[in-house]
Amino acid sequence: MLGVLYDIHGNLPALERVLAEAEAAGVDRWLLGGDYGTPSPWPLETLGRLEQLPDATWIRGNGERWLREPPLDRPEVMESYAAFRGCLPEDVVDRLYGLPQQAELDGMLYVHGAPLSDVESFAPQPQPGEERLLDGVRDRLVVFGHSHQQFRRPGPEGVELLNPGSVGMPLDGDTRAAWALRPDDGEFEFRRTEYDNERAAAAFRELGGNFGEMVAGRIERGSD
Repeated sequence: MLGVLYDIHGNLPALERVLAEAEAAGVDRWLLGGDYGTPSPWPLETLGRLEQLPDATWIRGNGERWLREPPLDRPEVMESYAAFRGCLPEDVVDRLYGLPQQAELDGMLYVHGAPLSDVESFAPQPQPGEERLLDGVRDRLVVFGHSHQQFRRPGPEGVELLNPGSVGMPLDGDTRAAWALRPDDGEFEFRRTEYDNERAAAAFRELGGNFGEMVAGRIERGSD
């Protein structure tokens, strides 16, 4: 059984509860979809827990790319990454930055945001021109994250779009951790997992600054 985890964002309390539930359900292999632990209160702890997972396929999110390619046009992100700089050893940064941008498992394509980009993604409802984000992909299931909203729907060009949601920072109005599993011979199943939101929000708030307060509020509300 495959467990699919996206957008953990260093929320260790959420990750620990999700992993316990997934392992109890029989998950024995993993797809890890990027944005693992930076910046956050528990970056190394989050990575360490993920590295313990057996048979795990990792892909890179924009959070890992920004460790080497900071977004100069987004000062609020630059501020948080500047404060975080030095929290990860350079060999860990190199490994995260070097992760592949996509993966194929069981005939399905896994990306972080979209086949075209790790900072653009699909909305829960069809949008004009969204076929551009497919970058030529057709007639298959595409699994993605980045928008932190759990949904599945038909997309353009014969594509089926599936977002398992965010483990660490859901933005679909539900504060529970979001993820998915798929039996080897079955369909994807969406999951939501209760965890200690107050502990997570307090830890982000302790980081200080606009970033820490913004993430704490998202964790408490399940939305912006």
